[in-house]
Amino acid sequence: MTFSTSSLRASVLPQSSALTNASIIAGGVLFLSVLAQIAIPVPGSPVPVTGQTLGVLLIGTSYGAGLGIATYLFYLLAGIAGAPVFAGSSHGLEKITGATGGYLIGMLLATYFLGFFAKRQLDQKFLTALPAMLFANGIIFLCGVSWLHYFTGKDWAWSINAGLTPFIIGEMLKIAIAGTSLPILWRVVNSKKK
Repeated sequence: MTFSTSSLRASVLPQSSALTNASIIAGGVLFLSVLAQIAIPVPGSPVPVTGQTLGVLLIGTSYGAGLGIATYLFYLLAGIAGAPVFAGSSHGLEKITGATGGYLIGMLLATYFLGFFAKRQLDQKFLTALPAMLFANGIIFLCGVSWLHYFTGKDWAWSINAGLTPFIIGEMLKIAIAGTSLPILWRVVNSKKK
């Protein structure tokens, strides 16, 4: 299990073994699971506000595409297999095929793009990290709202009001947290290399 990227993880742990990568993946799955439990129901919507997207922004960017995708896939597989890792300690395949499944799949795609951007060092500066996070978040909500619309059969206005509008402020806050913390971490890491 080798993952070569110029991610924060690769910079901090340049010589990772299979055991190290397995530990990093397990830690990432646990991190995503904990953030998913921060779930606030939204009245009239099957989609709760959770901390999951913050976890995806941080893991996708700091782990890189390969390790980030592996982590997120293990997270999905754990949930499908019955581990209570999804929002509200839920689990099962129906979480992926149900109303919120588009968000889960969107997070997988966002993880890839965040790793892709990290390889191009977009996570190292505020001016590039914030748009990269915004783009990834856009992927999550594009997939989520589209699937919600398809799954419920409701009109687009309802889907947008139930699946996007209540989340905008919280997502902006998560983007700000991830998009500022990673450049700060990079400054610390790069200063120690000098």
